[in-house]
Amino acid sequence: MLTGKKIMVGVAGGIAAYKAAEIVSRLVKLGAEVHVIMTKAATEFITPLTLRTLSGTPVHTGLFGEPSLGKVEHIALAEMADLVLVAPATADLLAKMACGLADDLLSSMLLATSAPIVVAPAMNHRMYHHPATQANLAVLTQRGVRTIGPATGVQACGAAGDGRMSEPADIAAVVEDFFRQRQQLSGRRVVVTAGGTQEAIDPVRYLTNRSSGRMGYAIAQACREAGAQVILVSAPTSLPVPPGVEVLPVTTALEMYEAVLAHFDAADVVIKAAAVADYRPASPAVQKIKKSGANLTLELVPNPDILAELGRCKTRQILVGFAAETENLLMHAQEKMRRKNVDLLVANDVTRPGAGFGAQTNIVSFLFPDGRRKDYPLLTKDEVARELVAEIAALLPNNLKE
Repeated sequence: MLTGKKIMVGVAGGIAAYKAAEIVSRLVKLGAEVHVIMTKAATEFITPLTLRTLSGTPVHTGLFGEPSLGKVEHIALAEMADLVLVAPATADLLAKMACGLADDLLSSMLLATSAPIVVAPAMNHRMYHHPATQANLAVLTQRGVRTIGPATGVQACGAAGDGRMSEPADIAAVVEDFFRQRQQLSGRRVVVTAGGTQEAIDPVRYLTNRSSGRMGYAIAQACREAGAQVILVSAPTSLPVPPGVEVLPVTTALEMYEAVLAHFDAADVVIKAAAVADYRPASPAVQKIKKSGANLTLELVPNPDILAELGRCKTRQILVGFAAETENLLMHAQEKMRRKNVDLLVANDVTRPGAGFGAQTNIVSFLFPDGRRKDYPLLTKDEVARELVAEIAALLPNNLKE
């Protein structure tokens, strides 16, 4: 699974640094090309010679040493990485990552890389539960950084609690699973819609909804990480474009309809996560409507139902829809699933805490036409996206590719 993969292993200065030796050894045995980057503090706990011997590659310890890769070291390391694993990730390093500090080789590489990043926190349980550390982890999670652990047990200081770094075997298994997931949609073409469309009333005002686009963007990123070629048809948002994803910006429901239909025939999967306006003003004003003090009546006409149209004309495509409801969630979602002819429907009650528009988290159920249902607890939207990718992969014919 890891043959040919280039993994950067960052080792920060904590007592758990000694476990980095076993992590490196396991990754090498699994076929990975491992490059180790150590902080100065880490070298106080374990020698670079140990990790160089186990990895078979030079160990990088400082910004100002002679470059071993022939150019600016932290950029070269950042660009060659298929995955960056930081183990142990101390409270200090997590704070640097969250703030974007780059005062040594490891933090500079982390700021420069576009590769996926996985961290294995390791610290005293009080440090782990400190509001600053929890806030830093929340920021990193929002940015797409994955976390392994921590585990619970007796710590080096003699205290007991969570904060221990996960065991090397568990960390290596997560890395293996990461690359296994990256093959789930290999060679597939996926179209994702995201954001809330905007329907003009006049040149200044428009009708829209509360969608932030976070769920759709997380899905686009997860599909790309799973190996798919991804087109993201996006209504206006303030979100950064996921790396490797092609974005088609649209504003109105009609523009989204045309963009999705234009790419539908070539798609293997279409995921309609956007919140599309059901109606638009019949005749938007050419000039700004002035306030007169009298009542204002707008005539609204229906927009095309993009999901229903895709359900009518699909041939081989896997079609995924979303149902954001405020009452009778399952009843409305199941009715929508049948009416729109989707292969999987993601349902959520936006009135539940943590599941509404703009939140970093979601609480969803996956519904299938055969009657199956999978309910999930509160998860980050990135986690929901990865669960969705796994379900889509299972629905695709001949999913596994050599």
